[in-house]
Amino acid sequence: MALVTVGVDGRVLLSAVEQLRGAVHDATFPLDLPGVVEARAARAGLVSQLDDYVIPRLRSLEAPLLTVVGGSTGAGKSTLVNSLVGSVVSQVGVLRPTTRRPVLVHHPQDAHWFSGRRILPDLARITGGDGQGGGAPDDHRSSPDGHGSSPDGGGAVRQDRGPVPDDQHAVRLTASVSLPAGLALLDAPDIDSVVHANRDLATQLFLAADLWLFVTTAARYADAVPWEFLRGACEHGTSVAVVLDRVPPEAMEEVRDHLASMLREHGLAGAPIFTVPETALTADGLLSEREIARLRSWLAALARDAKARSIVVRRTLNGALRSIPDTALTLSGASAGQDAATTGLHHEVRTAYVDALTSVEHAMSDGTLLRGEVLARWQELVGTGEFLRQVEAGISRLRDRIHAALKGSAPPVAELGEALQSGVAELLTAQSRGACATVLRRWRQLPGGPALLAAHPELSEPAPESRGKVERLVRDWQGEVLDLVRAEAGNRRTTARLLSFGVNGVGVVLMLLVFSQTGGLTGGEVGIAGGSAVLAQRILEAIFGDQAVRELAAKARSGLMAKTQELYAGEQARLHAVASAIQVRPGQAERIRAASAAVEAAAR
Repeated sequence: MALVTVGVDGRVLLSAVEQLRGAVHDATFPLDLPGVVEARAARAGLVSQLDDYVIPRLRSLEAPLLTVVGGSTGAGKSTLVNSLVGSVVSQVGVLRPTTRRPVLVHHPQDAHWFSGRRILPDLARITGGDGQGGGAPDDHRSSPDGHGSSPDGGGAVRQDRGPVPDDQHAVRLTASVSLPAGLALLDAPDIDSVVHANRDLATQLFLAADLWLFVTTAARYADAVPWEFLRGACEHGTSVAVVLDRVPPEAMEEVRDHLASMLREHGLAGAPIFTVPETALTADGLLSEREIARLRSWLAALARDAKARSIVVRRTLNGALRSIPDTALTLSGASAGQDAATTGLHHEVRTAYVDALTSVEHAMSDGTLLRGEVLARWQELVGTGEFLRQVEAGISRLRDRIHAALKGSAPPVAELGEALQSGVAELLTAQSRGACATVLRRWRQLPGGPALLAAHPELSEPAPESRGKVERLVRDWQGEVLDLVRAEAGNRRTTARLLSFGVNGVGVVLMLLVFSQTGGLTGGEVGIAGGSAVLAQRILEAIFGDQAVRELAAKARSGLMAKTQELYAGEQARLHAVASAIQVRPGQAERIRAASAAVEAAAR
């Protein structure tokens, strides 16, 4: 059989299509954005079309022509298939839906084309029995995972025994010498079945077909559902023939002409129409040979003529290939939208915690921590009256006064240290919770955010371990400050002065100095805190010298900021993990576009 078009390298085209299949199969659309339902359906439809038709047909251009017989409930599909075969291979039911399990009829010498996984790989194969219902004892079956068939679909079915697969996941294979080799008929479920799975299966089978034999009736040929399918056939470039069944003889010409005009309007002017008059069936429930002679002759000619068969296959295959760029464009666009939305979610996390870190840095330098308990404990330690007046009276005598004040037992600094520890912990916790609340509020305003938050209600509460992490951070930072004090005392040979105040006492004063600016205070607090800052600095300068104090304060401040940044990175990771769990694969949109372009180039 000829390739898709003259000059096309089938191996290159097949490779390009397989790469496209991989890119589309791996695509994800986790965020509920506008148009995502359509994108998910397009992805599933394209993967099915590639798996069920394009790839197997490109691999086996010489395989028999698969004709899917489909239509509305009660249109007479099974009766038509039985009549063409000359025996009842597909049971005609009274209950709706009438066709429950698809039946594929083929010539015996074509069995190997259909018993394996070449087409419809997700449907199990059943052989023997009557084509419907509960599974006769002589049923033989192969599963869609490959058990019972050769890897390439060319081998015979290994006739394993086991539970009969359910109706929606199996196809019954029936061999008949009444069909010419090179042609297979597949009786599909109703396209308007009340069972949703039957409608989905009918769509899947149509997409696997080389030729649609669409069956409708004089009473229902203008219904909306059949024309939705026929429009799909036109869009996909599928070869179509229409059987107009149960036509009153007196209305034959009028109904046929109207149907032909509708086909022209829908871009299917070339679809042949075969009419079957309203007539009594034979004792076996079949149409008479006279009524189906023209259709049988046309199908037989297709089966016998490799060139005619090739034309039908090429038309359908080319149509399927032509439909790929539009679908790929939809998928790549949806992928880009998903990626942008996910990037937006991550951006809000980063922005909120950068703001939180900036707020902590400002609070460390504007004196806001010198409120309440911290300020009270500092006043208890050094006093606010006479001692501050002595500071203001003259810096020149300060060293001696501090030395005299520090003689004897070390000042009671434990309460001040605890107040500072609580204040720092409250500051870090408040900023962290504020950042998380900001993220959640902004997520609610972003595409996909509300559904994400609904799926993760735990985000509204701090992580259980967060409080312990903050307390450990502050303790670790205080330990580092004491290490700085010890190291500087050794370097400056100020051990005696240090011991008179105590390592812990000097460390607490240094921590106080880290937060002792007055930008965030008002009223009387400014004077008190400002004097406290001067006093704290002078105490430390009396021990270490002014340059060393500036260096110590800078190191202590940067150490706390580094630990805070690490803490907030962990908080961000919790939110990033939620956003990343629904993130599309990096480069998804580009891979789909590139693979689609490669298919177009190979097909040309």
